[in-house]
Amino acid sequence: MSGTAHRLRVMAGRDPHEQHRVATPLELLFDLTFVVGFGTAASQFAHALTADHVFPGLISFLFATFAICWAWINFTWFASAYDTDDWMYRVTTMVQMVGVVILTLGIPDVFASIEHGEHVDNAVLVAGYVVMRVGLIAQWLRAAAQDAPRRRACLTYATLLGVVQIGWIAQIFTHTSLPVTAAWVGLMLVLEMAVPVVAERWGGGTPWHAHHISERYGLMAIIALGEGVVGTVATLSAVVQEQGWSVDAILVTVAGIGLTFGMWWVFFTVPTGDLLHAHREQSFWFGYLPIFLFGSIVATGAGLHVAAYYLEGNSKLGSVGTVFSVVIPVGLFVCLVFLIYSILVRQIDWFHLLLLVLTAAVLVGSVLLALGGVSMALCLLVATAAPMVSVVGYELVGHRHMADAMERRLVA
Repeated sequence: MSGTAHRLRVMAGRDPHEQHRVATPLELLFDLTFVVGFGTAASQFAHALTADHVFPGLISFLFATFAICWAWINFTWFASAYDTDDWMYRVTTMVQMVGVVILTLGIPDVFASIEHGEHVDNAVLVAGYVVMRVGLIAQWLRAAAQDAPRRRACLTYATLLGVVQIGWIAQIFTHTSLPVTAAWVGLMLVLEMAVPVVAERWGGGTPWHAHHISERYGLMAIIALGEGVVGTVATLSAVVQEQGWSVDAILVTVAGIGLTFGMWWVFFTVPTGDLLHAHREQSFWFGYLPIFLFGSIVATGAGLHVAAYYLEGNSKLGSVGTVFSVVIPVGLFVCLVFLIYSILVRQIDWFHLLLLVLTAAVLVGSVLLALGGVSMALCLLVATAAPMVSVVGYELVGHRHMADAMERRLVA
């Protein structure tokens, strides 16, 4: 069978109604670089929690996770609209992968500097982010040159992203305290998030593919879930090798796997592709809210790391704090799935709201058990039932409610 050379093609935009549009091998390779990023962020966060540096660890984790997710989101929406898979597209995408690697190498410096109360050392992380942006801006400029009907939108993306990078580059050469850095980074993030809004609404928009976007977000969720499994198993393996198998080690393993399965099931109950295809105006809600959703998944993995460290005896965080480190992100995850679903269908379903309340009751119950002196591992096993509430409720009754809501929304 003869091969096909990846010669240059005109970047004229993909068909947003293209049939059977799926993620490409290059996109899957691109995603693998983010596995390392998520893994590093979760590991550093877990170390901060076990040292009882909760607030510095949380600030560092939020900063690192947002940088990772936002970088991924920007490329994903561009690729959905302009993936040509020729050699130039591949090279500029690989430049962005290099940026992800550099960004990841800078994550430990951010955590260490914030934990120790020094100036925020985010130079390497920001440098990696800027490298990613160089590759993305080059792609937007190419699209502007070759897609005349959407030149305004593409030039808007390229210009505004370039302007914002000046602010990020300034961060590399300044050494400021946490409050000053937080204020500056906050401003930069607001400007970054405003770029797609301006380009899509004022610039005329781009031909992104709804079902392709839905699939890509699902793959990112799987990557975040997988990081939690891999990290927890690796840490528990060290515990087992040193102390042997115990009931608590088994329970934490079961809890980690059960939470992964349950959260996966909950995430994929919402048919986001069909809703986005019918109502493209909701793309910003769907594009931005999953940043916190992915963060909650990665934070759950970090919490499971903390549980393994607790069993190993290398944690200053008590049993209750360890349970909180898992319960809080799991609760946030379920709430965000409910919020995204409610926004997409534009209604709040009483049954799904009831499931949300029952889920909260399970999570609160696990914390109360920890406060009552029940072992941490058993409390985490109870918390595993939280996503299962939504799973069982959806499979028995909720799917009919969702079908009715979908029908009304798609007709609308």
